[in-house]
Amino acid sequence: MGKMIIMTAPSGAGKTTIVRHLLKKIDRLSFSVSATTRAPREGEVDGKDYYFLSEKKFRKKIAKGAFAEWEEVYPGKYYGTLKKEIKRVWKEGKDIVFDIEVKGATNIKRIYENKALAIFIKPPSIEELLNRLQKRDTESTNSIKERISRAKEEMTYQNNFNVVLINDVLSLALIEAEEIVQNFLTQTTETETLEVPKKKKDKKKSKEKKSSKKKTKKSKNKKDKKDSTNVNW
Repeated sequence: MGKMIIMTAPSGAGKTTIVRHLLKKIDRLSFSVSATTRAPREGEVDGKDYYFLSEKKFRKKIAKGAFAEWEEVYPGKYYGTLKKEIKRVWKEGKDIVFDIEVKGATNIKRIYENKALAIFIKPPSIEELLNRLQKRDTESTNSIKERISRAKEEMTYQNNFNVVLINDVLSLALIEAEEIVQNFLTQTTETETLEVPKKKKDKKKSKEKKSSKKKTKKSKNKKDKKDSTNVNW
């Protein structure tokens, strides 16, 4: 089983741009394609950007238990992560990067716990988020109001995630995101490979301890050495 990088944010905060950067820079990552009932935007490709489904088909998949998580983000607009998509990426021997909405990200993090690093991309302000949505020129006035209202609610979830990354200057946010993800992938790998040698070394020490006159001192040193390794994600 591989690792997961969960990127989430209010709409317009820049998570998709950051995800694309990570996919270019880190070979071991593969994109998890989400399913949605919303209409494709210009340039989006079915099966690459999203699996675009009708509401009827989406609901059928819910009934069949096909989703690892799903959410009705806006009335009649569903988003979800298909279980088969997670299996597909791990079968390729890759680690998964998600670009998903906040409540779905919360659910994935809860299910996979330490296998997942969850990053919340935060806009510098609600005013700047509004400005970005307006510049997109893909949303109606009512849609933008709806997204801003939801963004205010989603901001209250930020402390549920491992990292909060403020996307003020995009070039800096890209560098920081890459460093955070590389560090997580490297540290979790190192922790796993170190576990077996540690156990073997402990067994050897326990045999030596029986015949040693300095048993108390060795036991103390062994405890100190164990306590020095602590990776927290």
